[in-house]
Amino acid sequence: MVEAERMRVSVIGTGYLGATTAACLAEMGYEVIGLDVDEAKISMLRSGRVPFFEPGLDELLTANLETGRLRFTTDFAETAEFADVHLICVGTPQRDDSGAADLRYVNSAVERLAPHLTRPTVVVGRSTVPVGTAATLAARLAALAPVGAEAELGWSPEFLREGFGVEDTLRPNRIVIGTDSSRVEKTVRALWQQQVDEGVPFLVTDLQTAELVKVSANAFLATKISFINAMAEVSEVAGADVIQLAEALSYDDRIGGKFLGPGLGFGGGCLPKDIRAFMARADELGVEPALSFLREVDAINQRRRARTIDIARQLIGGNFAGRTVTVLGAAFKPNSDDIRDSPALDVASTIASLGARVTVYDPAALERAREEHPELNYADSMLEAARGADVVLLLTEWAEFREANPEELATVVAQKRIVDGRNALDPTFWRASGWTYRALGRQ
Repeated sequence: MVEAERMRVSVIGTGYLGATTAACLAEMGYEVIGLDVDEAKISMLRSGRVPFFEPGLDELLTANLETGRLRFTTDFAETAEFADVHLICVGTPQRDDSGAADLRYVNSAVERLAPHLTRPTVVVGRSTVPVGTAATLAARLAALAPVGAEAELGWSPEFLREGFGVEDTLRPNRIVIGTDSSRVEKTVRALWQQQVDEGVPFLVTDLQTAELVKVSANAFLATKISFINAMAEVSEVAGADVIQLAEALSYDDRIGGKFLGPGLGFGGGCLPKDIRAFMARADELGVEPALSFLREVDAINQRRRARTIDIARQLIGGNFAGRTVTVLGAAFKPNSDDIRDSPALDVASTIASLGARVTVYDPAALERAREEHPELNYADSMLEAARGADVVLLLTEWAEFREANPEELATVVAQKRIVDGRNALDPTFWRASGWTYRALGRQ
């Protein structure tokens, strides 16, 4: 096994996970090469520009390019020659024809890397894959690599949160490696030795358990979010306040307050597609009833979007036709420009289809939103977006929106009506400023 101080690492796939991982490993002192088949993306990274918004990553990328510890390529042969350990960080999106995961990028990464592996090598998958995938890939890797069984594969799921990716890579809350190989275990432990020495738990499991960790965590978090949103549905009808209910529940140590924020629900590139892929895999394994509850978790999440639209429609008299609507937020969460399965854009697009003129503002995601939803209008500031609005919808809880001045906003809108889709505002404060305030799960 190569000593950690001299270990050279490749990161295959330079999307959110890969680019963040590559820059952070270089910051930890490793020599790192990032590989992607997208030449435009590689050119951008070589020039020191990150293709997405992630706080702190630009600085890490630039600094480590300058030291020479980090470089990028599109060449698999160069990558195989350079690195002692290879991390697979490609995407596993939802398939177009079903809820199952699309594994073409993971399969391609192994099949294109393996023929160039001429010396004993460790390959570590970090992508989120259906349980059973790693065993198939391990056999494929050994069959295609000139070094044969000396090319060993393990699986080490990632736990990055968008907006906190640098922090979660440099200071993870746990490291999991699925393998039955002592060489793979020792290599991964050496790679993260700094974190292990700082007390980060290091768990060794079989391949299948490691594959289940990330998707199980996401299924649990999605369930917790949808649970409190289900309570919001009940609270609205019963005349209760779901914010007070959530606070009361949070003091129970068995429940806790994290992910217990009622609102528009979850989106992004992980939770929605991961729970759907989990259900699809359970069906393939013949245990579909075990995860049938996730169908309702998904349905509750989708209903929150429809309910937000209903509240806005009620505020303006029952019809969107000819009305002017402002949507604050395009990204699925703050501190990100990720618009995949964005609840905010889903609501905005639906309202536009019902005849309203919808203008969207987001501090980071406007460029991506314009490409995906050209039917919407966009503004470069909150005040510009709100000009002439019959109703304002806060749908992504950026700090800029949470801290908005209701009196200043009142000077540009046509009507002082706001729908707080994230329960991010103080209703007493806004109502005292003359606004009609509505939120999910509150009277």
